[in-house]
Amino acid sequence: MGIDSSAETSTNDARTPPPPPLPGMIERLSVFLDFDGTLVEFAHAPDAIELGSGLIDLLERAAAALEGRLAIVSGRALADLDRHLGTRRLTLSGSHGGELRLAAADANAPPGSAFPRQAHLEASAFAAAHGLLLETKPLGFAFHYRQKPTAGATVEAFARQLGTRYGLEMRAGKMVAELMPPGIDKGGIVASLMATPGFRGSTPVFIGDDLTDEDGFRAAAAHGGFGILVGTRAGTAATASLGDVNAVHKWLGHI
Repeated sequence: MGIDSSAETSTNDARTPPPPPLPGMIERLSVFLDFDGTLVEFAHAPDAIELGSGLIDLLERAAAALEGRLAIVSGRALADLDRHLGTRRLTLSGSHGGELRLAAADANAPPGSAFPRQAHLEASAFAAAHGLLLETKPLGFAFHYRQKPTAGATVEAFARQLGTRYGLEMRAGKMVAELMPPGIDKGGIVASLMATPGFRGSTPVFIGDDLTDEDGFRAAAAHGGFGILVGTRAGTAATASLGDVNAVHKWLGHI
């Protein structure tokens, strides 16, 4: 979601999985990619990210080489991904799997139910009172607290209480607490795509850096593949790791 974090687990406490095999060593590879912190560097605000030179071409070439078995799975809204990437040649999933558009398709899969308006009003009031950035999405909203890193516990406690009142689920990420309808996660969209003819029977690899990517790692493993953690974190379900965004680009360049 484009917000940096300075409060992650210390690398001294985090297990670092080994590097992944090169793409050519993985039989009938499928690739699922987080966006922020994986394909693009974090920035001070979601709209402040910068796409690396040649990133879109790199992704389109990789997708073509994999016969379409590449998808970007992000917490960002689908329209936001579209605005930054500007291509119909990639399969995009926004809102943690709640929105989907297949490559070269003109229509988007409809998202689930919108969040309650009153919940958003209360969230807006809380964000304004605490000097937080509130990011509104099609399926929910996210409290970003990078500018106030000590507010994490307060923000998460409020988000949990608000979620309980309105039947929403709170998810914690890097300097962010997000509320959205329950039952939507990145693992679900991996499972859904793996059931389609294009992805069926392939080896899924999910690459991501955040806590919300753990669902994707587990889903990839359940379908005979594995997860690749970008950076370091204790307790990850990923069995391989890449050091940073540049390392992800280099790995994708071998496809």
